[in-house]
Amino acid sequence: MDDQSARSAWDRVDTTKPHSARVWDYLLGGKNNYAVDKQAGDTILTLFPAFAEVARLQRRFLNRAVRFLAGQAGIRQFLDIGTGLPTANNTHEVAQSVAPDSRVVYVDNDPLVLVHARALLAGTPEGVTEYIDADVRDPQRILEGAAKVLDLSRPVGLTMLSIMGQVPDADDPDGIVRQLLDGLPPGSYLALSDGTNGNPALVTAVESYNSRAAYPYHLRAPERVAAFFEGLDMVEPGVVPTPLWRPDAESVNPSDPVSAVCGVGRKA
Repeated sequence: MDDQSARSAWDRVDTTKPHSARVWDYLLGGKNNYAVDKQAGDTILTLFPAFAEVARLQRRFLNRAVRFLAGQAGIRQFLDIGTGLPTANNTHEVAQSVAPDSRVVYVDNDPLVLVHARALLAGTPEGVTEYIDADVRDPQRILEGAAKVLDLSRPVGLTMLSIMGQVPDADDPDGIVRQLLDGLPPGSYLALSDGTNGNPALVTAVESYNSRAAYPYHLRAPERVAAFFEGLDMVEPGVVPTPLWRPDAESVNPSDPVSAVCGVGRKA
């Protein structure tokens, strides 16, 4: 992003309503948020104290999934949609720690994310890290932008964490995922996680957030999240609560294990 684009992004930052990326940053202990985001985050935590833990568990799933893709699966190209604000162990850092020549494209439409991505997300000399200002609802634009950096004739690791919950059913979230996967070759993978509607306290917290947020979040049943993987060969253990997907030494026993599910699937 050039300086003019950065100024344009700053002009688009709305500090009057909470934005999911900034609230998520607050819940993860970050500093790239505003008073309205802190207020929304505190309200969520009052109604559902385990929410910050859910956020951390999703980040840990991302780390494990990217390590699997860059390591065991041999993926060298990543398309991360719904990047969020930079934090520790971002996709490019995890992938390039395993394979320094990994190429990573981040996609987000939050202007503050784009500003900080430019400043903070620097990859290895051997690899490539780029950013696309685009909405998940425009998969064609995303694929066209990604094709300028990634070789879409070779397998890609598509990561989508807590992003499809921001797409209402009226916008055909299943169709969006299918279009993205249709644009990727066989051997590509989808790593996806999203919040679920099984905990009444979480449902109440999200309803409160949605009443004031710029973009509401849509919790879905676990089987509904699992449907995003239709037609893919699932990596063991399938679609499970986020802390149960290939846990490692850093995994914890969560106080609320069912508020988000995740999985990794391969396109045959």
